[in-house]
Amino acid sequence: MSEVFSTTADADAELDRARSGDDAAFTRLVEPLRRELHAHCYRMLGSAHDADDALQDALLRAWRGLARFEGRSSLRSWLYTVATRTCLDVVDRRGKRALPVDLGPSSDRVVVGDAPVTEVAWLGPYPDAGLAAGPGARYEQREAVELAFVAALQHLPGNQRAALLLFEVLGFSVSEIAATMRTSTTSVNSALARARRIVAEKVPSATQQQALRKMEDARLREVVAGFTTALERGDAAALVALLTEDVTWAMPPMANWYAGRAAVMDFAVSVPLGSCGAWRHLPVSANGQPAVACYLWDEAAGTHRAWSVNVLTVRDGLIAGITSFVGAEHFPPFGLPDCLP
Repeated sequence: MSEVFSTTADADAELDRARSGDDAAFTRLVEPLRRELHAHCYRMLGSAHDADDALQDALLRAWRGLARFEGRSSLRSWLYTVATRTCLDVVDRRGKRALPVDLGPSSDRVVVGDAPVTEVAWLGPYPDAGLAAGPGARYEQREAVELAFVAALQHLPGNQRAALLLFEVLGFSVSEIAATMRTSTTSVNSALARARRIVAEKVPSATQQQALRKMEDARLREVVAGFTTALERGDAAALVALLTEDVTWAMPPMANWYAGRAAVMDFAVSVPLGSCGAWRHLPVSANGQPAVACYLWDEAAGTHRAWSVNVLTVRDGLIAGITSFVGAEHFPPFGLPDCLP
């Protein structure tokens, strides 16, 4: 809280004002923590929109229960406890979120006009602007929101998900996690062991942050620019030159996904480079990874409309995965316009 309060006495005085019913004081207390709490809710829930709702609910719960905060832990730890319990309630009600790869094998033929699958709760992208390093963190904050990691978390029951995040990402002790989750330290250790085993099976050994550190900034800019230029010009040869042999392309909420350079290029030539129309793009950053906001020409409206946020997974200077989150609803969290002239 040093960003706002110059001394512990100042912070204590502000807390006393908040306890007495001063909602402005409460807002000043929680504002420096809002971004990291929001990122925690996203990791738990796999959706920026769900994170918005969960954080709002958690802060309301915290405001109403502030009189019960006795100061035996830091305000930050207490707020994480409230936010975690709020997210666990959401997990119990809504279940897990998925990517197309979770639903079945890759498609062996191109599907043009693929219909959205609305009965699945899909994983969503997360804007990097919301990331902030918290004290005691063991994972880099960007690693902790990478698509592969957040997708793996969705395979865990809520208690294992919470235990892993609180311990590995936020640096909580086992006893603190047990208090947060109202369980025993033995249960927490057991949940951690099971969670680590499942995540290790599903997350690549090399994180995107490690891959990006090996990649020169100029090469990364070249890859992103090459991807957007190839789509805008309909240049299949330029696109294929940017892809690894085992590249994948998925497009939630469409269930079909493609694996391997040949299958991906068949899809690209048939759909984004073929039947879709004219594209424009804006580079962004999502889930600690390079990303591109795609706008598709709408003849009736006379403008390019928000279509998808494409999160790129890179390896050895090439694109190893494209996850196109289709839907204009993904654009507002990134501060992106809904159309381009």
